[in-house]
Amino acid sequence: MKILAISGSLRASSSNTAILMAVRELAPSSSEIKLFDGLDLLPHFNPDRETESIPSLEYFREEIKKCDAVLICSPEYAHGIPGTLKNALDWVVGSGELIGKPIGIINATPMYEGRNFAQESLVEILQTMSAVVLPENTLAITKVKSKLDSDGKVIDLKLAQELTNLIISLIKLVK
Repeated sequence: MKILAISGSLRASSSNTAILMAVRELAPSSSEIKLFDGLDLLPHFNPDRETESIPSLEYFREEIKKCDAVLICSPEYAHGIPGTLKNALDWVVGSGELIGKPIGIINATPMYEGRNFAQESLVEILQTMSAVVLPENTLAITKVKSKLDSDGKVIDLKLAQELTNLIISLIKLVK
């Protein structure tokens, strides 16, 4: 079982990336979770360039093709997903790598509990792209920094269980 993990944050000490690293540790040994690290290398989306040979784009598309599922962990910026994540998704609308692909979504924010605009937006975008997004494969994490130690490890037992449940649910969806 191959899962491509994509962090919507480019920050070096990103809580979102830390959450994906934690999921990799919590996942069953029968699964392989690969962290994609090239969002910042993708050019700005331009439909006129969709058929061009762009190495960073070819790599991104190939990584999606090779995986059985995708797990995205994204922060919320101004009630939306980060531009770099939306840009990456725009590049695979026309080429169709996410059509029928099972997707897990985690929204990690240091803020208070409330509405998760970014998560709602990401679900809408991915469903419009014909990806498979089910409610049990989504998770909103508030006050994320209080649930991680200084090394980015999950110290909140409830969160660890929720992450485990999410990845197991995503794996079951694939099977």
